[in-house]
Amino acid sequence: MQLKSLKYFSKGKRSKVYTALYKNKKVIVKYSNRSLIEAKWLKKLKKLKFIPKLISSDKNTLVMEFIEGKTINDYIKKTKNPKLILKQILKQCYELDKLEINKLELTNPYKHILIKNKKAKMIDFERCYKTENPKNVTQFTEFLMRKRLIDRKITPLLKNYKKNKTKTNFSKILSSF
Repeated sequence: MQLKSLKYFSKGKRSKVYTALYKNKKVIVKYSNRSLIEAKWLKKLKKLKFIPKLISSDKNTLVMEFIEGKTINDYIKKTKNPKLILKQILKQCYELDKLEINKLELTNPYKHILIKNKKAKMIDFERCYKTENPKNVTQFTEFLMRKRLIDRKITPLLKNYKKNKTKTNFSKILSSF
């Protein structure tokens, strides 16, 4: 694989992250001992439009599409009415819940959701796991309540959703915005 212009980008808890050019497109190169795990999830979730495209992976290296955008925190601070994007993210969380996949970082998604051109994308899938009881919608809603972007009155709706993750219960959460 021919990577050009490798540049340090950031350091995560479990990885070092670089940008590079691959076929004249900007990519992320992650060096981590969890590369195969994240690659597995990116392959499994590739049909979802809010997931970065996997380009290549091996035991310690992951190359994927570079996702550009503002972090969710920056977007919320600079946007007068973030409701549309927040609903979009909740729908993404619901998609993951339907697939019985828990992402984990959605209680504190500061670095895990990027927004550009009114489209949200999620990154960092190395800690995902399959479960019959995923919590993506509830975790993200907890984040929204902490940020005071949604009223705590939604709690009974969340409890209903947690017991029974139906489209109807999810729709009640969405309509409470």
